[in-house]
Amino acid sequence: MLNIVLFGPPGAGKGTQSQNLIARYNLVHLSTGDLLRSQIAQGTELGLRAKRLMDEGLLVPDEVVIGMIESQLANNTQANGFIFDGFPRTVAQAEALDALTQRYDTGISCMIALEVAEEELVKRLLERGKTSGRPDDQDETKIRRRVTVYNTETAQVAGYYAEQGKFHSLNGIGPIDDIFQQICEVINKHQPATSVTDSQEATDEVKA
Repeated sequence: MLNIVLFGPPGAGKGTQSQNLIARYNLVHLSTGDLLRSQIAQGTELGLRAKRLMDEGLLVPDEVVIGMIESQLANNTQANGFIFDGFPRTVAQAEALDALTQRYDTGISCMIALEVAEEELVKRLLERGKTSGRPDDQDETKIRRRVTVYNTETAQVAGYYAEQGKFHSLNGIGPIDDIFQQICEVINKHQPATSVTDSQEATDEVKA
């Protein structure tokens, strides 16, 4: 199973690249942001609680996020793999994710971080805020707070995966297709043997 953690600060382009990766590798997309917004749209107690935190640019408690992730893993046991977008955001979550995936006889294949300078992130998010309708995309103070949270807390996860030999840093500024190609080159080095074999067999069938 191919499990990828796509990492980077808000506005780094994770959402766009996630969609490209899903199409290329046939993965299930697990975005904690999307899961939380779904709860918010449904008006659940969890959704209302999460909305208050997200509107202030703060993180949702680990137990809430991990519970949602486990539910998705349990409902997609036949998946080719998963792409984790925006998760894990703390070392504690990374450790919990390792323990969780082990229970499903799998693990994280690699972690890819898209690096983008803060001023570019602010510019991107303010522009996105014109159409996203998200309060935290429309307030520069909240945007910079989110970037600060990433730099002081979330970025520590990079060290966790680096110790496992799974961390890769890529420049998140440039043509989308070029960045995608670089991501694929990293992923292909970490694909499980079975996935590589299956891909080769599929290619051979097409040639035949």
